[in-house]
Amino acid sequence: MEIDCGLLCLEQSDSTIERCCARHAGTPVRAGVQGSKMVQLIHYNHELYANVTEAAKSPNGLVVVSIFMKVSESSNPFLNRMLNRDTITRITYKNDAYLLQGLNIEELYPETSSFITYDGSMTIPPCYETASWIIMNKPVYITRMQMHSLRLLSQNQPSQIFLSMSDNFRPVQPLNNRCIRTNINFSLQGKDCPNNRAQKLQYRVNEWLLK
Repeated sequence: MEIDCGLLCLEQSDSTIERCCARHAGTPVRAGVQGSKMVQLIHYNHELYANVTEAAKSPNGLVVVSIFMKVSESSNPFLNRMLNRDTITRITYKNDAYLLQGLNIEELYPETSSFITYDGSMTIPPCYETASWIIMNKPVYITRMQMHSLRLLSQNQPSQIFLSMSDNFRPVQPLNNRCIRTNINFSLQGKDCPNNRAQKLQYRVNEWLLK
């Protein structure tokens, strides 16, 4: 785990896909939802690209899985491992690194297979339009203490002025006629969301593709 370029990075060496966990601990604006906290899993093929910076310059170079975070009394098992006191106190500044073993990134995902997806851009400069976004339909849970510990991380090195990794968000961008695809069944209504309908449904994944 390493702080680099405003990201809290995780490298998974046993896969052909390298994954970086981009942490946004402030009150960001992402995917048209204001005031929401979000974790981004930035994926790229390390057999094609040396790092995420190189992949971001290439068409379709990145796939970003985005998961909303909701403050709760309990936390996600993955975040419990990554953000405990012993771990988080070892990484404070840019280029700080600490080896964590036995992490299973699947534990970070919420218990849902529902998502929306679209082709968009990165949320950090220079904001290349080379990312395919996947937005999960349920949040993961994080405690207030864990959120506070993330806000204490700095994007700079110790010799530089402290620059928190919180509030590192990009304003909402126009849709610009992008096609938004989903596997969410908007015909189903629940008591918590009785009006869960798309105003203009453009595309739906066939159910047999999900089996």
